[in-house]
Amino acid sequence: MRKGMSGDMIQRRGFLVGSAALLFGSGACTKKAERFSSGAEARLKAAGIILPQAPKPVANYVGWRKAGALVFIAGQGPALNAKGARGRLGAELSVAQGYQAARAAALNSLAQLRAAVGSLDRVRQCLKMEGFVNSTDDFHDQPKVLNGATDLLVEIFGEQGRPARYAVGVNTLPFNVAVEISTVWEMAL
Repeated sequence: MRKGMSGDMIQRRGFLVGSAALLFGSGACTKKAERFSSGAEARLKAAGIILPQAPKPVANYVGWRKAGALVFIAGQGPALNAKGARGRLGAELSVAQGYQAARAAALNSLAQLRAAVGSLDRVRQCLKMEGFVNSTDDFHDQPKVLNGATDLLVEIFGEQGRPARYAVGVNTLPFNVAVEISTVWEMAL
């Protein structure tokens, strides 16, 4: 304890530091996220959503990596046997089929996340989503396709599931899947 500071002053100072961390660190939204996401597993069940087993990597990489409170999920596509999972948007697939493929990719991403942390109830927020859409040169609705993934995350986590994101059109993806997403998550420690 520094000279001239009472225990009460330190407690008040600690509170102020804690408040500043809430306001300027992970934000007041983080506390709201903890309240909302604490029932993520129950919301999955109530919606009748069953997550698949976390897919095994198909090359020399891992499905997820943790760093402190962050979890990085490797690129995930839809299950190869899912309807509308393969093909190009603007050619073989419609926006609606691409939307479903993105939703299926998000389910695989959540399966990886659960494998990494044990329970989706530990999620504070989805920080970022990177989305790649297998599409023709004249297809321009990649954001509408990727909404299939984002809408699922918002359904399960509320506003804390709405990530910063981008949707990019590409001329091909592995196994000719329609969509691949990668996500970054903040977890409660």
